[in-house]
Amino acid sequence: MRVLVIDTGAANTASVCTALKRAGASAQMGSDPAALRRAERVLLPGVGAFGVAMKRLEASGMAEALRERVVRDQPLLTICLGLQLLCRSSEESPGVPGLGVLDCSVTAFSAEVVVPQMGWNRVCPGSGSRLRPGWAYFANSFKIDRLPRDWVMTTSVHGGTFVAAAERGGLLACQFHPELSGDWGQDLLQRWLC
Repeated sequence: MRVLVIDTGAANTASVCTALKRAGASAQMGSDPAALRRAERVLLPGVGAFGVAMKRLEASGMAEALRERVVRDQPLLTICLGLQLLCRSSEESPGVPGLGVLDCSVTAFSAEVVVPQMGWNRVCPGSGSRLRPGWAYFANSFKIDRLPRDWVMTTSVHGGTFVAAAERGGLLACQFHPELSGDWGQDLLQRWLC
């Protein structure tokens, strides 16, 4: 199986592509909206700043193609910043609109916790989730506090409960990095590819 990995210009694509290969898929990097629309499976990785990534997605036409993909309920996996880009906005980049797929905003962690959250954290899948309980690797300074009602939520705790993953139809959006989450993350990727 081939997976189109969106080139945002600032992401951990080498580790993502390696993890996909271990899971039995071939990864193809791309930033062409037509290729995104045709792709069987798409992965939006994320490392970097919300505003910079959104501007690149909008300029390339990939933002609109991603919105269409979600509406058509085609398989899409997002990682870390990729989850945050699905939201309306982020405190990281005031005034920059996100994709608006999730009707919520991204906020900073409280000043009372270590930021960024770097390392392993427990994930607790909600009712109806395709995820399994386990430990995942996180690297984030921003978070989503809650999801709209029609989404399945997986949570984690860092100074309070936050969204570790959001699911609906063909979309699986992870705040954590499955490609860095050992056997648990590899299992998630293999199941997403099936």
